[in-house]
Amino acid sequence: MDLYPLKEKHPNIIKSKSHKNLNEITLEAIVSGEVTSEDIKISKEVLVLQAEVARQEGKIQLAQNFIRSAELINIPDTRILEIYNMLRPYRSTEEELKALSMELKNQYDAQVCADFIEETLHVYKKRDLLKH
Repeated sequence: MDLYPLKEKHPNIIKSKSHKNLNEITLEAIVSGEVTSEDIKISKEVLVLQAEVARQEGKIQLAQNFIRSAELINIPDTRILEIYNMLRPYRSTEEELKALSMELKNQYDAQVCADFIEETLHVYKKRDLLKH
């Protein structure tokens, strides 16, 4: 399926996280209160489509970034900030990062992100960057 550009070729499949169609999100709808900040958040499905566009263009790293982003959609913003802080050097123990990986897999179905945490753990152990 030739997807690019999504907005021009497939506007009907672009929906926000709250399932609003692209044509429903207008300045007038925002001003009137019909569209809220929740309605303009990108959906997991659109991020997966963007990943496919990137993959079709041979931009594999970009596609992987979109897939990771899609996995993060259902994780609360406050938890994402906590995870970010956990991933800074010397902020987490091995056990904490293992638990985080399991949380991402089991609670959020975020396998790619969990794999990233496990890779980080491996590097942090090797370079002695874990909290003692």
